[in-house]
Amino acid sequence: MKKLISLIVLLGVLSVYAFTKVSFGVEYSEIVFPKTEELKGIVVPLDSALFRYPYRLRVNEDRVVIEDLHGVDHFFHLFTYPDFRYLSSFGQRGQGPEEMLTVDDSRWRGNSFWGLDNIKSELVRWDFDEGRNQMIRKERVKLDKATFRAFDFVFYKDNSILIPNYSGDTRFCQVDKTGKLIKKWGTIPTDDKDGLEKTPYVFGQGWSSMIDYSSVNGTLVAVTQFGEVMEIWDATKNTYKLLKGKLGDPKFEVSQQKYAIPAGVRGANDIQVTDRAIYVVFRGVSMKEEMLAHQKGKPLPQGGQTIRVFSLDGNPLKEYKLDHSVSGIWVDEQMGKIWAVDVNSDEPIVEYNIK
Repeated sequence: MKKLISLIVLLGVLSVYAFTKVSFGVEYSEIVFPKTEELKGIVVPLDSALFRYPYRLRVNEDRVVIEDLHGVDHFFHLFTYPDFRYLSSFGQRGQGPEEMLTVDDSRWRGNSFWGLDNIKSELVRWDFDEGRNQMIRKERVKLDKATFRAFDFVFYKDNSILIPNYSGDTRFCQVDKTGKLIKKWGTIPTDDKDGLEKTPYVFGQGWSSMIDYSSVNGTLVAVTQFGEVMEIWDATKNTYKLLKGKLGDPKFEVSQQKYAIPAGVRGANDIQVTDRAIYVVFRGVSMKEEMLAHQKGKPLPQGGQTIRVFSLDGNPLKEYKLDHSVSGIWVDEQMGKIWAVDVNSDEPIVEYNIK
């Protein structure tokens, strides 16, 4: 699926981007948004005693799950939507066979909710019990060893599951509903081709990305957690587009143990592909700045204060400036709202109106 952007596409976006050079696709010196809007949030009152590190929101019809990355007893908390009335907690933390050691990502699929346990290398499914207002554990799927340290996943076309490939030899691992590997595909779009060939595992870490997929329009998007790179695959048209902002590729140093140590700028914090657009929480803070603030005893807030909105083909539409630093978002275009998680606050859920 890897393709160079055609001359026609290039000419169409030059009016929006400042062009610098071509490597694997097109690299731009700056991503320019035609308009910026400042948003003031409304804090949603919750029982904050539930959370230790609220990180993501996952909405399905009249229910929302808040993912607690470092949950003490449970990793997930179920609420009604959009009034956020607490129902129950699930995804028990522990060493037992029916418990989870960690949570790295989560998704709704129909009325089932799935959580990813990286340490156990498995996906766990819960179904909603209407009578008890609880999520009941139903299934676990052991992931193929080829997936190697899965930190993110999406339900992809043809009933398959797509996972970023942390080993770096390809961009993705695609597995079937039983967790068995179907294929690996894609290439990390780094400028350093020699480095990728010699140490793919290091690049797999350095290019750690968040992904989302819309089954409605067949759009798959990956954004890097460091640097400023976004990739867009249109599964319907079978096209690929690469965008690089002025921060460029993720930057990292290689430790003696051959691990990637981030050395550049923190990029994306979360992503959502809706029926109409791509929404990216962007941080844009350098690791150096973050470290100096920590050394001074004044650590910077976690998360980003910017939400970037792109069209489904990657053209910048709008930039929202927030009054909170947020880690995760849920965009409800029909309601005209963005719900965000502020991990820095005792009242972590913030509502933004975008109508």
